[in-house]
Amino acid sequence: MQRSLLLPAPRAKRATVDLPGDKSVSHRVFLLSAIASGTTRISGANDGADVRATIQALRALGVSIEHSGDVFLVHGTERLRAPSRPIDCANSGTTMRLLAGLLAGRVSAVLDGDASLRRRPMRRIVEPLRRLGAEVDCSPAGTPPLRVRAGAPLHGGRVRLALPSAQVESALMLAALHASAPTSILIRWKLRDHMRRLFRDFGAHLDVRARELRIAPGPLRSPGRIRIGGDLSAAVYLLCLGAVVPGSHLVLRRVGVNPTRTAVLRVLRSMGVDIRVRRRAQAGREPVADLVVRGGNPLRGASIPAALVPELIDEIPALCALAAAASVKLEIRGASELRYKESDRIATTADLLRAFGVRVKVRADGVVVHGGRPLAPPRSVSISGDHRIGMAAAILAAAARAPIRILDSACIETSFPGFARTWAIAF
Repeated sequence: MQRSLLLPAPRAKRATVDLPGDKSVSHRVFLLSAIASGTTRISGANDGADVRATIQALRALGVSIEHSGDVFLVHGTERLRAPSRPIDCANSGTTMRLLAGLLAGRVSAVLDGDASLRRRPMRRIVEPLRRLGAEVDCSPAGTPPLRVRAGAPLHGGRVRLALPSAQVESALMLAALHASAPTSILIRWKLRDHMRRLFRDFGAHLDVRARELRIAPGPLRSPGRIRIGGDLSAAVYLLCLGAVVPGSHLVLRRVGVNPTRTAVLRVLRSMGVDIRVRRRAQAGREPVADLVVRGGNPLRGASIPAALVPELIDEIPALCALAAAASVKLEIRGASELRYKESDRIATTADLLRAFGVRVKVRADGVVVHGGRPLAPPRSVSISGDHRIGMAAAILAAAARAPIRILDSACIETSFPGFARTWAIAF
């Protein structure tokens, strides 16, 4: 259901807020818990629509999942059942791609989703899974639905990632657990390593080398309890919001600071944002910390090299909004992957910035944001069903000290459940 969200003009506050659980970690914890022996007690999981799609998919496969308050109990099983109807992945590309790896060689199923997900590319997962012996296909256009057949056992082998995707790597890792022989995944990029850390928690046989993962097939065992830290990608939007409101002082508690995700913090600091990291701790194998941001610092422009983009792909709309709000120049290259998100994020980010009067040059693989003129906030903006574009709109409106009505805002809940409530606390 479509709805709109009216955010009032911000006020500088001293506030402490909690973030929703890390979305990337939450998907992976539920999937591994589903096929591990024993029961896993999960707390702090992201409760947005994307992760709920993964939970519902697992229930359709016969996995017993109990939920009470902040705690989920997942009763693992090695015998997933074939679903009686197509599995609805809703708008979650992570759900669809990782499930394809989990089911390959195990269970026959059809994976489908909403109109937006049906436009997203799936050959990137179909082709490498086939090289491991999986029987999986997509539409002739390379899009969903995906059809996975149990078929013969996967044979393992060597497969090279063709693009910098932690989703594809994770899907192949899940498939490798059920192969008849070891699997080697060859990688030349620095990717999010949440699945690698979780594999060790669940007792998988994993050997990590400089540019290769080697996985031996075998069963998993539950670690018993897992607590998930706050989502850094969601935190970045609040950090940018805090940075553009002079006098603001925000403390974001227990945010995940996995080193494969923190490149964005270095970029923000290079742009002049006053960020402090305090109270470092561990949530299982994942580091967490409190992030403190103070608003009002003079900000600088930046040029983000293509090699760094895979480490901060989800935060690029926030960085573009920050640059526009700060009247500085930001140049991003090597980000063509943005065209295959919930929207064509290069185009929708540019459209959003132009709606606020910002000059933007669009390239095939990125954007150049030219700050320097006062923001001219519209009364309302459409965000093309993309949650990160919605949160970027909030940054721009806050910088202009203006209220904003975000149309079709329900999508923001997919990654940041409770965003409006958090806004009210922080601003």
